[in-house]
Amino acid sequence: MKNKMVIVGGQPLYGSVRISGAKNAGLVLIAASIMAEGETILDNVPRICDVEVMIEILNSMGVKSGWNEDGSLSIRPPAGDMGIKTPDEMAKKLRASNLFLGALLGRQGEAAVSMPGGCDIGSRPMDLHLKGAQALGAEVEIEHGYIYARTKAPAGSRVYLDFPSVGATENIMMMASKTPGQTIIENAAKEPEIVDLANFLNSMGGKVRGAGTDIIKIEGVPVLKAVHYGIIPDRIEAGTYMIAAAITGGEIQVENIIPTHLHPIIAKLQETGAIISETEQGLLVKAGERILPADIKTMPYPGFPTDMQSQMIALLSLAEGTSVVVENVFENRFQIIDEFIRMGAKIKLEGRSAIVEGTPHLFGARVKATDLRAGAALVLSALAASGTTIIDDAIHIFRGYESIEEKLRSLGAIIK
Repeated sequence: MKNKMVIVGGQPLYGSVRISGAKNAGLVLIAASIMAEGETILDNVPRICDVEVMIEILNSMGVKSGWNEDGSLSIRPPAGDMGIKTPDEMAKKLRASNLFLGALLGRQGEAAVSMPGGCDIGSRPMDLHLKGAQALGAEVEIEHGYIYARTKAPAGSRVYLDFPSVGATENIMMMASKTPGQTIIENAAKEPEIVDLANFLNSMGGKVRGAGTDIIKIEGVPVLKAVHYGIIPDRIEAGTYMIAAAITGGEIQVENIIPTHLHPIIAKLQETGAIISETEQGLLVKAGERILPADIKTMPYPGFPTDMQSQMIALLSLAEGTSVVVENVFENRFQIIDEFIRMGAKIKLEGRSAIVEGTPHLFGARVKATDLRAGAALVLSALAASGTTIIDDAIHIFRGYESIEEKLRSLGAIIK
């Protein structure tokens, strides 16, 4: 696996780019597919490292899954019981492996899920996931790095989430969709990926209402039937290419998107001077004459997404003025700041705030991707910098961006 990117900066990017399917929707739909009887076909699934790991986990548990010639993903669980244990080494590679908890409990009332891995962006405890499973009748134990859960008398229940966790909401939705009775999730996450999961479950015969609001109601059904389903486009990938246009002084047509999913990103980019217009194909993003400062606070959807915070700091480091970025979701998102500083950015940390003093130029340097979105942000900085940037640990980037090198080259980037 490639683990390094070499970028020669200073090239304005022009052209059009097609956005792939949403990483975070694809991962949960892959997990949910094991609850259906028959063969599920998923279209628009991105071919990225995280998806490949999820496929490996499926196959290790007795599911037949793989890519079709048309690029779709086929998932066929066994007719009877399947393996309930996620392999430790694979599960440690990505956070989304924890989504098998709700899917396995919904499918056959028993799960042994390894404590998940993924990006080191801060504390992401499993307590809300376990609280939901227990509310629906699961007995839970944690031993030797595994979560063991089993239901004896599963029944719908009311679950209040202390924080609108996306993963916890998804795990409860999956388990509840096949748990007898009504389950109500209060303070549920509202992200578009939650709505996509609800639509997927409903297309299989589930009864989920209220997704996209803070109260989701689920009536358990005895059977879910496999379907052919296309996942939503990736709003974070779209936002990253939108910033690529603004930071390089270029103009990019971003295709295959749902504009309403991008409203928080569009609003902030317009504040920085970018010119954005809707077209038949999607969004046309044109760099402004200069980059203006903007203040940002990350919040759960529909607030500004934490997954776009690092990329915005890359842009704001070239603004004419000072910006303040407050991270309210993951405390370790600012690990990347030292790498930005190596490229000439002027950034100070004060607790959960980054004070970004704009500078006229960034310079190529040898830097390291500390997580997926930080890696994407370094790519953006490298595209705008003078000289050559070498990004080590680029494996993080390939975990979440399909064909990123090819897409950037098609827009005029020089990537070795």
